[in-house]
Amino acid sequence: MCIIMHDMHIYAIPPKPWIVKYGGSARPGAAPEDPLLDEVAALHAAGERIILVHGGGPEIDAALRERGIEGERFDGLRATDERSLAVIEMVLCATINKRIVRALQERGARAVGISGQDGGTLRARRSSRFDGRLGSVGEQVLCDPRLLAALLEMPAIPVLAPLALDMADTRALNINADEAAAAVAAAFPSGALFFVTDIERVRAIASDPRSGIDRFTVSAARAFLDSEECRDGMRPKIRAAIDACEGGAEAAYICLARPGALRAARDCNDATIVASTEPTLGDR
Repeated sequence: MCIIMHDMHIYAIPPKPWIVKYGGSARPGAAPEDPLLDEVAALHAAGERIILVHGGGPEIDAALRERGIEGERFDGLRATDERSLAVIEMVLCATINKRIVRALQERGARAVGISGQDGGTLRARRSSRFDGRLGSVGEQVLCDPRLLAALLEMPAIPVLAPLALDMADTRALNINADEAAAAVAAAFPSGALFFVTDIERVRAIASDPRSGIDRFTVSAARAFLDSEECRDGMRPKIRAAIDACEGGAEAAYICLARPGALRAARDCNDATIVASTEPTLGDR
């Protein structure tokens, strides 16, 4: 158990939590059969501490289209004006978050849905990238782990929607879910971060499924991030994996959504792994 002090109060941080980012092209919790939520509930029942961070890109896109709101993306990040922020907050917090909570509770797991705004759990600076054209998008995300730690000790599964408070004025900011998950992982020393996605491994050649990469050091991941083969939605994941490991996470795993994906990634290295150090002989 790790102990932290904040405002002269001492808080306990559960050791080695699993931080799971669920989203991408999936609709988390929408289908009756959901192997990832099955596994999360089973791991929770076995005594593991799990934080689930979700996205919601496809459903946000659909909701924006229904309202005639056009959106742009820059380097995989969604530009967000005040009108689209209201829709994003509605879809993430009121629809997807509570749907996941219900789905986990149907599987016998206690789950609590929160936004990163709750308790100041996530704070960020308004992004100035791309000449400020991202709008109400946050970067340099920081996580205050106290609320999450309290929920883990219940024990419950925190289900976290990726919205943050602006450090300057406490307005809402839209946060890339990968970056939100990385900030959470950095706040829980020795935890493991999992990106569950629609490809089995990161590809050295984006168009070639046979070119999967088993492992990156942080420096190698940074070099790959600067290459032409690191494209679109993979860029925020690689960037977030680097941030998580530099912040103290044990490792980041990028794995395919399928039954048993989390255990296979962690126990059998069935994933692309980003870690600060090379594996020892016993880990190979």
